[in-house]
Amino acid sequence: MDLNIYNTVDEVMNALATSICHASELAIKKRGQFNLVLSGGSSPRKLYELLASKSYHNKIAWNKTYFFFGDERFVPENDPQRNSLMVKEVLFDPLKIKKSHIFNVNTTGSPEEAAHKYEEAIAAHFQNKTVEFDFVLLGLGDNSHTASLFPNTSVLDETEAAIKSVFVKEVEMYRITMTAPLINQARKIAFLVFGEEKSQAVFHVLKDLSGSEKQYPARLIIKEQKKVQWFLDKKAASRL
Repeated sequence: MDLNIYNTVDEVMNALATSICHASELAIKKRGQFNLVLSGGSSPRKLYELLASKSYHNKIAWNKTYFFFGDERFVPENDPQRNSLMVKEVLFDPLKIKKSHIFNVNTTGSPEEAAHKYEEAIAAHFQNKTVEFDFVLLGLGDNSHTASLFPNTSVLDETEAAIKSVFVKEVEMYRITMTAPLINQARKIAFLVFGEEKSQAVFHVLKDLSGSEKQYPARLIIKEQKKVQWFLDKKAASRL
């Protein structure tokens, strides 16, 4: 596990953007494409805006990049709660990303159907070989959840690399999420966390010896050196 702690949020964003650029260059050189899993929520918005800015938009071969979502809220396609709508606004539209390069979650059926269809689409993209994303971007909730791996939910017991639906009582909503084993298969994983309000969650995941993975689900993401990186500002890292 690689901890990267910066003074300001802007420094965090620039360092993470640079890391994504390096990963894309390596992936395209080795395999001809870059498979990038995006995180939802408000935290990564500034990162996506940065990647679409003049400073970075020419540093990634976007025509060879494919986008996926680590999780999605089970709401209609145009619902403002959807992770994909924010990303469309600040990253996909400004960069004119082709729809065929964006893997959105289809929520027209049941939650179980949505998860199954998403898993099928990902499997087809990887030609039914082992799904190894090049870069998975993750956030961290105040309760130590990541993707839609919430505390004390059934999806935490999943041992298969898969896409699952889960009802999260905490937010009274179904979510579609990648399981921890699927995330852990990725070549590179990065947590983006900033702000003092996240410091307790960071402590529970990285330093606290009490509790369990059921209580602090982000612990399920492997801590393999060089594979998992944390990008934190000093406020989020203040309890370490």
